[in-house]
Amino acid sequence: MPPLLALLLWFILLLGLLCFDPAKDSRVSAAVWVPVIWMFIIGTRLPSQWLGGQTGSVASVLQEGNPLDRTVDLILISLAVVTLVSRSFQWDKFFARNIALVAFITFALISFVWSDFPFIAFKRWFRDLGNYFVILVVLTDPHPLEATRTLLRRLGYLLMPLCITLIKYFPGISKLYDPWTGVAQFTGATTSKNMLGGACLVSGIFFFWDTVTRWHDRKDRRTKRILLVNFSLIGMMLWLLNLSGSATSKVCLTIGCLVILAAHSKKFKRSPGFLKVLIPSAFILYLILAYGLDLSGSFASAVGRDPTLTDRTKIWAAVLAIHTNPLVGTGYESFWLGPRLERIWPLVGHVNEAHNGYLDIYLNLGGIGLALLLMFMIASYRKVCKQIGSSPLASFGLAVWTMMLFYDMTESAFRGGLLWITFLLAGMTVPSLVAERTHRVVALESAGTKGRLMRAPMAPTSFRK
Repeated sequence: MPPLLALLLWFILLLGLLCFDPAKDSRVSAAVWVPVIWMFIIGTRLPSQWLGGQTGSVASVLQEGNPLDRTVDLILISLAVVTLVSRSFQWDKFFARNIALVAFITFALISFVWSDFPFIAFKRWFRDLGNYFVILVVLTDPHPLEATRTLLRRLGYLLMPLCITLIKYFPGISKLYDPWTGVAQFTGATTSKNMLGGACLVSGIFFFWDTVTRWHDRKDRRTKRILLVNFSLIGMMLWLLNLSGSATSKVCLTIGCLVILAAHSKKFKRSPGFLKVLIPSAFILYLILAYGLDLSGSFASAVGRDPTLTDRTKIWAAVLAIHTNPLVGTGYESFWLGPRLERIWPLVGHVNEAHNGYLDIYLNLGGIGLALLLMFMIASYRKVCKQIGSSPLASFGLAVWTMMLFYDMTESAFRGGLLWITFLLAGMTVPSLVAERTHRVVALESAGTKGRLMRAPMAPTSFRK
């Protein structure tokens, strides 16, 4: 099949999925397209990369950025802010309910003061601020559960078929070759095999969760069509995930699916407290075995990976050899710039992350930034646990939280990747405008009723009981 014809068929399939989606919910605001487009860009390529406009060395691209990318980012952020303003979003209550997250974002902003590249640090902070704005557009929708489902479903519709189309018919832009071994690496619509694995991870956990939560209505005609679409997308995802060779994504997807199944099982529904304790306990046990007893190489071999975690241990040693400020780091997103790259790249190749989210935060924001991030992780876990049994999103949030915990041991998702943005859906606490408006209406009605009773004439004494 000619490549252009394949691309046309993909576009027709996309339009069919969007227009005739059996899971379409007309109650969801059209503003949800803003986070869909934002997450699509984050999960694939920048606009300038799609148009082939980035030229020059890797180091110069990392430092200078691109005017087209900045323009698109500014437009999407502006649309998100306008949407929040139109919904009378209560920023003061949001800040009060997300103290740890606000402290982390504020510290990241302040860190540009001691950065070697303050202007670049500030630009990157402002761009990453868009992650929070676009997710707030979803969470403040009048129907947040349906908006979340719509966001992740549309993202899956965009990502999975497009990646398959590019891999099969456009190998020039969807396949890379390892500079050392010459082995082919499939990237699809993304820029690396790990990004492809991350896109599969987010889409896979959503469609699995959506299938589990709808399974009890599987005899319903509409639900049957939704499940058929879900199974089709899950099949695409599994094919791409296997092709990506991302062992971390495979393991984390398995863990996330097990968490969802456990959260919906009868045993854990009767005793949800056991599941709340089990997940952090399992992670602590993993840390003890992998790093306390030095069994990380054995774990890697068990899942078919290099005992050195594909040279990740060399990267960790190289970056730690550059003694950064242990308290405040080098400044927000400033470590992988300038002379430090010249010292690291000859040792471990052209990498721009530590392949460990916790280590990347430490390098950029020091121990203070890492502590603030962990505080937000703990706060988000408590929030998700409180919702178990009352919200269908709780099991999804619990699965994403667990995957985030393990994923960042060998990848860097905290730096604004697709998994991090998905995690924000479950991690941020937003004041409920609907509940507060209802409370005000009830209060006004109660006050009005009381006033009418006070103004009503008293009944004669002979008629009182």
